[in-house]
Amino acid sequence: MQVEFWADVICPWCYIGKARFDKALAAFEHRDEVTVVHRAFELDPTRTGVESVQEMLAAKFGPRAAEMEDSVAGLARDEGLEYRLDREVGNTFDAHRLVRLARERGVQHQVLDALLHANFGQARSLFTPESLTGIVTEAGLDAADVKAVLEDPDAYAAEVRADERRAREIGVSGVPFVVLSGRFAVSGAQPVALFEQALAQAWEG
Repeated sequence: MQVEFWADVICPWCYIGKARFDKALAAFEHRDEVTVVHRAFELDPTRTGVESVQEMLAAKFGPRAAEMEDSVAGLARDEGLEYRLDREVGNTFDAHRLVRLARERGVQHQVLDALLHANFGQARSLFTPESLTGIVTEAGLDAADVKAVLEDPDAYAAEVRADERRAREIGVSGVPFVVLSGRFAVSGAQPVALFEQALAQAWEG
């Protein structure tokens, strides 16, 4: 059974949602027969430059921003996740291209987890070639392969755009968004129990 998981590496709900889905999958009796494919989704594909999360949220939500971020941090920590408030936001296209490289190299899950943890748990930048390279090579990618991708703006660009186009075609407007067996969809960082139910339903399909 195939599961497609659309996410962005700077999306806090994706960080939480993936942790919850992973717990559900670990408890699923047919987990060894489930293939998870991570698909790209950019929250802001037009973004240029880098700014702090606090600046971005304050501009978007005003005085509610700090309270909202504290609430999300609490939910993340409830899942056993580290959550830093001093993060940056920027364009994630290169990170998604490296996740696509990682899929070909058989370390997709490790690389995505590393990017999420580096961003949310360590407040490491995902927006410079040097920092990105350090994060993904620690997760199992070869430094020469990473350098080749980052120096070629066309490398895996079509694959990332194809993921995003497919998301639009099936009506994905936010992430995380999970499609199981091509027929069952779960939107948002749902509780573990709901992901367990979705896996069972898709398996019985």
